[in-house]
Amino acid sequence: MPIATPEAYAEMLDRAKANGFAYPAINVTSSQTLNAALRGFAEAESDGIIQVSTGGAEFLSGTTVKDMVTGAVALAEYARVVAKNYPVTIALHTDHCPKEKLDGFMRPLIQMSAERVARGEEPLFQSHMWDGSAVPLEENLTIAAELLEKCAKARVIMEMEIGVVGGEEDGIVGEMNEKLYTTPADALATAEAVGLGEKGRYLLAATFGNVHGVYKPGHVKLRPSVLKEIQEAVGAKYGKEKPFDLVFHGGSGSALEEIHEAISYGVVKMNIDTDTQYAFTRPIVDHMFRNYDGVLKVDGEVGKKKMYDPRSYGKAAEAGMAARVVQACQDLKSAGQKMR
Repeated sequence: MPIATPEAYAEMLDRAKANGFAYPAINVTSSQTLNAALRGFAEAESDGIIQVSTGGAEFLSGTTVKDMVTGAVALAEYARVVAKNYPVTIALHTDHCPKEKLDGFMRPLIQMSAERVARGEEPLFQSHMWDGSAVPLEENLTIAAELLEKCAKARVIMEMEIGVVGGEEDGIVGEMNEKLYTTPADALATAEAVGLGEKGRYLLAATFGNVHGVYKPGHVKLRPSVLKEIQEAVGAKYGKEKPFDLVFHGGSGSALEEIHEAISYGVVKMNIDTDTQYAFTRPIVDHMFRNYDGVLKVDGEVGKKKMYDPRSYGKAAEAGMAARVVQACQDLKSAGQKMR
């Protein structure tokens, strides 16, 4: 059972929250980056989450095809085949889906899972993210309620975002303003609109100064205490401790103590993309610089086939990214926590 069943995914999230760790959610854009993530989780003895964004799914379909659903389905099916060789449990997730892409990405994928479940099969993905950060909160929550109902019927967990993550990812730009910090009022409105699990399980990406991309230390002003405030406000009203399963977006450059503080307030998932992209690309650059006259046919020479064979630098790239995934598991305390 390398790809999590709905029950196994729920158990993963429950274990993380109860035992004070979070899962790295690794964005992938190819079969090779998928393999790197699987390798990293296995080496860390950690279960994990592998996810694809709208842009990543589009890229996976072929650069002239650019069909998000095709790319996402291809990734999920490929993952089911190759993940069987790794002794960890993996959940598949789709990342940020804004309003204008719902009909071309998230809704069709939910429908596919619903059809699979009706046939007695497992859902295609284990969770999907609705990104309503660009619309007013009331509209965000109205759409979230509709999507949550559909996800619940398809045995899929929904992720949603309140507040805004700054920076840019896949063309989604978040401004750097007060909306970077979710308020208790936002959280209370969320609980009222979509419940606290009784209408379907969801993950909540509440913002506390998060910014997509990579920045020098000191640029990002995180306030993890915001997460504590919203958990306490909603928990007090509904009589539940840490009522939300929280997600940490835009964490590149965050101090380890900030990450651990966020986990202590109920973060169970942390998205990682920028850092693993660099860890994948850096060994390729090293290979090209070191083997310039091998990867290129310079001055009429023939080069060296072993040097320009994509497998030669691809192996180094996979190893580099896998090592960064291991580090992420260690930082988030999921290393050694696998269920089987």
